[in-house]
Amino acid sequence: MKILFQILFLFFATIILSCNSQKSAVEKGKIMYKSDDLVIIKLSDNLYQHISFLNTDSFGKVECNGMIAKDGNETVIFDTPSDDKSSAELISWIKNDLHANINAVVPTHFHNDCVGGLKEFDKNNIPSYSNNKTIELAKAAGANVPTHGFDNELTLHVGSQKVYAKFFGEGHTKDNVVGYFPKENAVFGGCLIKEVNATKGYLGDANVQAWSATVEKLKTQYPDAKIIIPGHGKIGGIELLDYTIKLFKNN
Repeated sequence: MKILFQILFLFFATIILSCNSQKSAVEKGKIMYKSDDLVIIKLSDNLYQHISFLNTDSFGKVECNGMIAKDGNETVIFDTPSDDKSSAELISWIKNDLHANINAVVPTHFHNDCVGGLKEFDKNNIPSYSNNKTIELAKAAGANVPTHGFDNELTLHVGSQKVYAKFFGEGHTKDNVVGYFPKENAVFGGCLIKEVNATKGYLGDANVQAWSATVEKLKTQYPDAKIIIPGHGKIGGIELLDYTIKLFKNN
């Protein structure tokens, strides 16, 4: 009986330590840059989170997340910061402090928290890639328009690695895509994915009926994702997908 107890104790201790190590790996980010308009956090050797701010009528001043995937002296950015000023700061930091080139920027949908700073990237001759639906919706909304389109999936090179953008279905918008960086097993969910305990947020362009099923497809594709970055709020792991699925279930 004593041996059985010891085995069970070791088993559960291993699970708890594993969970804590995953949690700490996600939460222990180092702030690399901070201004009134932009924050850059190092999540790992090759992964960064950028945070900018968007003033909204319904939700006040909102923090907006983006992802920087890095390998060697090259980067790919998911979502622009919310305006040209913060985008200029991000571009300058990557070039002058990270000493890296920016191969591309990938807006994950057509709202301003994804394309608001796109003109600054255009000004610096950085190509932008998005879902063709994003281009269509951005034009209709009078928003900044990405220069290159793809249908359902895009592969980009960063150093000796690859990054992916993929459309899994409608949710926050009809065009929302997700970024994936295999080297760090990191997913940029954008506004399709909610932080734990978040509300449903802005639903003006949403398909709430399809939302859960779309995230379930995402979870099936990346069941072992270690770092998941939502469009707004705290990063985490698979629990963000589970929370989002539950939040929009049976709508």
